[in-house]
Amino acid sequence: MNPLLRTWRTWIHGRKFVSKGAHCRFPAKYLEVDGHVELGDDCRFRNNVILRTKGDGKIIFGTRSGCSYFCFLEATKLIKIGDFTGLAEFSVVRDTNHLVLGTAAHWRLTPYIAEPIVIGNCVLITSRVYIGPGVAIGDGAVIAPNSVVTKDVGPLEVWGGNPARKLAHRTEGLVARMMQRKYGQLLEEFGLHRERYFEDMERASEQATDGINRAALERDQYKAETADSKTSQDIED
Repeated sequence: MNPLLRTWRTWIHGRKFVSKGAHCRFPAKYLEVDGHVELGDDCRFRNNVILRTKGDGKIIFGTRSGCSYFCFLEATKLIKIGDFTGLAEFSVVRDTNHLVLGTAAHWRLTPYIAEPIVIGNCVLITSRVYIGPGVAIGDGAVIAPNSVVTKDVGPLEVWGGNPARKLAHRTEGLVARMMQRKYGQLLEEFGLHRERYFEDMERASEQATDGINRAALERDQYKAETADSKTSQDIED
């Protein structure tokens, strides 16, 4: 791409965000940002990405995170994505959906289910993944293509399917040992790609090994804080 065109598009699209960090890049021809969206440093979005919020909803990206082609994110409460996390093409993340179970009414007449979504650091969301309301995905997790995620995913876990279920752990169990034997030579031969922010990436990855699902803790804290805020407002009214 022409460097001048890339710079122009980055400037034009950058004005759409509530806040953005340094060195963010938006080479896309089409990028829709509607509502409250915040970016950390070095975020990148490819063509035909839609980031949309309603009411008090927020979408927040950490450092070195972003979306590939045709991703769609919509929040009425919160979608928070950690550092060094990527969403591959055609993925959908929505913290709101229609209530369809427990009623025979037309879905347009039913209330919405709205629950915050928190995706941790160093997470890989592969192609055509759907992430529904209330999900927390732990650090270092990987979601397989064409998955529908409706439950919490633990750190370093690999999930896939519709509905998604745990398939493996990245460093534990038979599958991990088999893959290590099969591809260990690649790591020995080529090593890890040492790029900008490598030390921060390594530190974030190491956090995932303690088994604590920080994404779930952050989601629960957000829910508690918003519930307390609503209770206080009701009392004042």
